[in-house]
Amino acid sequence: MKNLDFNIFQPNKTSLKPAAGRVLIAEPFLQGPYFGRAIILITEHNEKGTVGLVLNKSTELYPDEVIDDILSFEGELFVGGPVSSNTLNFLHTLGPAVPGAVQITESVYWGGDFEHLKKMINEGEASSNSVKFFAGYSGWAPDQLDGELAENSWVVSTLSDEFIMTRDVDDIWEKAMSLMGDIYKTWTNFPRNPAFN
Repeated sequence: MKNLDFNIFQPNKTSLKPAAGRVLIAEPFLQGPYFGRAIILITEHNEKGTVGLVLNKSTELYPDEVIDDILSFEGELFVGGPVSSNTLNFLHTLGPAVPGAVQITESVYWGGDFEHLKKMINEGEASSNSVKFFAGYSGWAPDQLDGELAENSWVVSTLSDEFIMTRDVDDIWEKAMSLMGDIYKTWTNFPRNPAFN
């Protein structure tokens, strides 16, 4: 019998470290409604901890059903994570047109003046093509994420801004894994529950 020089369950770690604008992609057997096969955009990472938004967990709600004063918004509401689920976060590609927005990637921004954003939506200057809303967020205390990375719970990667802002999220975990190469591509074939293997 020949020993393999790799472990399909623990592929070589990427050289990328957590940082704002990068993503965390869940390993295939990570369980739970929030993080099972999740892709999380890191919006903040520093000595105080890490904050991010789950990109691929949509709800059956629409922002204009839960946000006062929005007349119409076609995009669904996403679940950003388990922390402060009664709060609203948003990503957008409107740049400095939304005062106070924080640039995360080349064209994706986080937050900003919410009242101004609502006005832009109502006046047709912003839509679900340029804004994604999230209930709650994902958070890690200092060094907590490092521990999870050491346990191979997440892979740190990058995604295009188009990928980050897509509303078609049903299979983006699989697509993101496939983009990372052959070993990760095999992860897309693993059952969601290892007991079904």
